[in-house]
Amino acid sequence: MHRQPGIFQRSAFLCEMLAVLCLALAIHAATPSLPDARALLLAGKYEECLRACEKGDTDDYRAEGWQLIRAEALLAQGLYPEAEAAISQGITRAPNSIRLRVRGYDTANAAGNLGRARLRLREINDLVVARPWAYRDAPDLVAVGRAALLMGADPKTVLERFFGAAQKADPTLRDIPLATGQLALDKNDYALAAKTFTEALRKFPNDPELLHGLARAYEPSARARMLELSETALKHNENHVPSMLLLADHLVAAEAYAEADKMLNRALRVNPWHPEGWAYRAVLAHLRNDAAGEQEARRKALRYWPTNPRVDHLIGLKLSQKYRFAEGSAFQRQALAFDPDFLPAQRQLAEDLLRLGDAVEGWKLVDTVHRQDAYDVTAYNLVTLQGTMRKFATLTNEHFILRMSAQEAALYGDRALALLQRARAQLTEKYGVQLERPTTVEIFPEQKDFAVRTFGMPHNPGFLGVCFGHVVTANSPASQGGNPSNWEAVLWHESCHVITLQMTKNKMPRWLSEGISVYEELQANPAWGQRMNPRYREMVLGGDLTPVSELSSVFMTAQSDLHVQFAYYQSALVVEYLVGQFGFEQLKAILRDLGEGADINDAIQKHTAPMKQIEKGFAAFAKAKAEALGPGLDWEKPNSERGLLSRLGLRRATPSISDTERERTPQPSLLVAEAPTNNLHEASPPSPQPPVASAAPAPSERSVSKPNYWTLLEQAAQAVSEQNWPAAKVPLQTLVAHYPEQSGPNNAYALLANVHRGLKETAEERAALEQWAAREADALAAYLRLMELAEAARDWPVVSRNAERFLAVNPLLPQPYRFLSRASEELGETQPAIGAYQKLLLLDPADPAEVHYRLARLLHATDAPAARRQVLQALEEAPRFREAHRLLLELAQTDSSSSNAPANP
Repeated sequence: MHRQPGIFQRSAFLCEMLAVLCLALAIHAATPSLPDARALLLAGKYEECLRACEKGDTDDYRAEGWQLIRAEALLAQGLYPEAEAAISQGITRAPNSIRLRVRGYDTANAAGNLGRARLRLREINDLVVARPWAYRDAPDLVAVGRAALLMGADPKTVLERFFGAAQKADPTLRDIPLATGQLALDKNDYALAAKTFTEALRKFPNDPELLHGLARAYEPSARARMLELSETALKHNENHVPSMLLLADHLVAAEAYAEADKMLNRALRVNPWHPEGWAYRAVLAHLRNDAAGEQEARRKALRYWPTNPRVDHLIGLKLSQKYRFAEGSAFQRQALAFDPDFLPAQRQLAEDLLRLGDAVEGWKLVDTVHRQDAYDVTAYNLVTLQGTMRKFATLTNEHFILRMSAQEAALYGDRALALLQRARAQLTEKYGVQLERPTTVEIFPEQKDFAVRTFGMPHNPGFLGVCFGHVVTANSPASQGGNPSNWEAVLWHESCHVITLQMTKNKMPRWLSEGISVYEELQANPAWGQRMNPRYREMVLGGDLTPVSELSSVFMTAQSDLHVQFAYYQSALVVEYLVGQFGFEQLKAILRDLGEGADINDAIQKHTAPMKQIEKGFAAFAKAKAEALGPGLDWEKPNSERGLLSRLGLRRATPSISDTERERTPQPSLLVAEAPTNNLHEASPPSPQPPVASAAPAPSERSVSKPNYWTLLEQAAQAVSEQNWPAAKVPLQTLVAHYPEQSGPNNAYALLANVHRGLKETAEERAALEQWAAREADALAAYLRLMELAEAARDWPVVSRNAERFLAVNPLLPQPYRFLSRASEELGETQPAIGAYQKLLLLDPADPAEVHYRLARLLHATDAPAARRQVLQALEEAPRFREAHRLLLELAQTDSSSSNAPANP
């Protein structure tokens, strides 16, 4: 009889099976999964990630994913041969993997095996051709798209056929925005990159790679946002080297070299052999004139991949961003020696050559880049600009090549060339410099063309001019709307850069370069440049001065556009202090030392005084300047000042900063109240700026006996808005009496001129306008009104002077030529009158017949054929013009007399 197992036997068996199941579950729970390993990778826990890969990689089915993660963790730590070995092992286990081969292209290059890298691209092509049906899922589509880009496929095609198809297949795949965004960054399409990474971060909000991608997209336009995103990425991955390098890049740009060193140390602790990390080290050594350190850093950058073109490209790019274009271009040529098809180096070399004035080779290389990569935004912009510039007129003399639109060249090209020549003569003599080659100056009537020529991108508003050394680019008045800055001051400013940059071999910090140029503007014309004003007074007394030893970083770390403007002013003030205390020769000695590679602070101390003494003395100097502004006024702001504009209905405009890179910051146009008109010609005044704040002294310093600046301004503005002219006159006269040097915002002279005009006090109005015009570089409204009043009084010298002032701001309007031609004619200055009338005809004057007639009269004595052509044109415009008929008859009689005169024996 068959014996059944007992109850205890069955229970023992069940317990044994349960124990085996629990053990299996425990083993499975202890085995890391692919998502676990990927999370460790993204968190920067690279050693833990590698251990997870060792435990979790147990079958060939998942070998592709495990080996990809293992390779990424090894690459992040600079273990390039080990990363290449991991990829090779993965391909052995997953021989049809496209994803492993695409990443293997990177690992093979990083390990210096360029032949294997090329082989993997060929293998990818063969696999896709042989088995296209096998690579239709989203991860493979992204991998095939990346491989296609490496093999030279059209980027737009890749975006649509591969990345777009992957997006439809799996909208949640993180690889898609990473690949799309990287492509956009590679082609300088920052708008697409920002859009791509922003949308991806909604799905993956803490992803350090996506945060870094968005930071790079914001780098050219919003550095504060870039810094914020980089710091956020490092919060989620404290070992994220790309974010550290982006921060180091910012610090290098800000000339905060010690801080950049610290950030690079941090990055190289994670990856001791990162090529870009050592390339940045080479840049710092170059900037410090440390040739041995530069060579050693470059050697380490090329340790595993000795012909890596990215190393020299990065070094050259950073040097060019420091305006060291000759040195930068040499590194681009070295990068191209390693890889002649490396497009980033070709594009940067093209830009360097254009900035060095080598237009022939530069434009040729631009065409080459564009033909090879039509998607590259910078190359496309430059090719388009080249077509525009072919239509430019070129004016030359021994020292200058001036390019500008044909219409503008006809109007003020001669004036611009004469100003450039005058600036060159004065500044070369003053600084003891001989310029070995002509300077190229290009003036653009459209801001976008200026921006493309200068930066490669059309969206950089706010710049007036930029100097690269031998090449200057500038915005024309046409590009600035109805409120242009003084273009003559801009060209003088840039001309000074030409001198100082070549004197120092472009080895000078931005603050000193800008400070000297603003200082020289004021030396050339007291109405140009920047000067102390109520807002700067507040900033100086409120502690916004940057120590002289830290000025090198002030432009990159400015908190706002206002602080950028103040950086220009403080830089010029430091130059004024150094020249005043130690002499101009010491400033020249500092510049010469910089040309030999000296550090700016060392050069200043060598030729002046210890830096602590300089900083203490300058702070006292600046404070004294601030306190000397309207010393008879109380500057504390009353509570009512904040709402002054809105309550009084004064016109205002959004403030705009006109300068950053090596260009002039103009004084903003002043606050203007509506004024009555008369029958004289009127013109719209420049767009006004809102009022600025003023320094508030400590309560103990406030003197109740002093009139309050803001209260006086409010009283005057209230009375002007009500057209209560007598009531406005008293506070305005008090303001100009206590603060006679004022200009720019809150200019009492303009309000006072309006008051006198309302009271029909013409002489007093003229006096106020003269004070305004003498202090303001671009006061078009003042210049025009003075021309009108002086013409009515037949005061032709005043008419002529203000026409010249107007033309220095906007030579594209007919009014100044009309006034100048008439004044010159009345003053007996025939040639200036002829020139002014000829230019007036180019601007479609209201009465062309009268202009032709007057021009014919002036030409009558010296050029009868030209006079006849002018009078005939006058009669074409006005056939019944009697004076023109009489002049034509006189010309005919003159011709008859000449023909009947006996010939000379």
